[in-house]
Amino acid sequence: QVIDYDTALTESPHPLPLKEFRDKISFRDVSFAYDQHKILDRISFDIPKGHIVAVVGETGSGKTTIANLIARFYDCDSGSITIDGKEVRNINVADLRNMIGIVNQDAILFNDTIADNIAYGMPGATREQIIEAAKQANAHNFIVDGRHPDGYDTFAGEKGFRLSGGEKQRISIARVFLKNPPIVILDEATSALDSVTETKIQASFDRLCEGRTSIIIAHRLSTIRNADRIAVIDREQILEQGSHQELMALHGEYAALVTAQQQIES
Repeated sequence: QVIDYDTALTESPHPLPLKEFRDKISFRDVSFAYDQHKILDRISFDIPKGHIVAVVGETGSGKTTIANLIARFYDCDSGSITIDGKEVRNINVADLRNMIGIVNQDAILFNDTIADNIAYGMPGATREQIIEAAKQANAHNFIVDGRHPDGYDTFAGEKGFRLSGGEKQRISIARVFLKNPPIVILDEATSALDSVTETKIQASFDRLCEGRTSIIIAHRLSTIRNADRIAVIDREQILEQGSHQELMALHGEYAALVTAQQQIES
């Protein structure tokens, strides 16, 4: 019964193409609930092309839900999510997913070579393209410096168990560089790493976000201070929006989160 359950999202009978991203992603009065538990209640905001927008809040506040709705892993219960004015439910799913690259908290690797793991989702990529993507992600050195004897042909192991957490995350970043999508989602991508490894990987994230529209789901607030806009979400609503400086000046929810995190880290 479980195996036969249809979990696929229904695609529009006449899906709209989406071959490039020109303007903005828009949420308008979007509501969403898991079963009977409401997560988002009529939220509205825009993500302009080329901007870095960070979403912060307590665990369970709906941060990851926003990313999942953009990529259409779920459909909202009411309201609309549009890309360049096109409702995501009406866009060809393959076109939509080709526009987006995602780096999650837990890197998903397969028991295949490092090269093939980087090229996952980009069939036909040449070795030169794979190496260039690895260099952009600051992954090339650890792949070839001898700690992995077969270099790019080293098998990562089931779920990448032969690699460290930081190495797995840089392979995930290299995947996105190789795909080269206009929209990038970083979903708490450094929260499972220690602070030293996070600092090393942050440079890769900064490079990845250059020239792209970036949605950063953040746990460590120190990583998103340079975002063009930060949205604080809690109690099913967006409570505050603005730059780091603007939100700190409000002395509201964001300032309280930053202060609390600084106290914990000190």
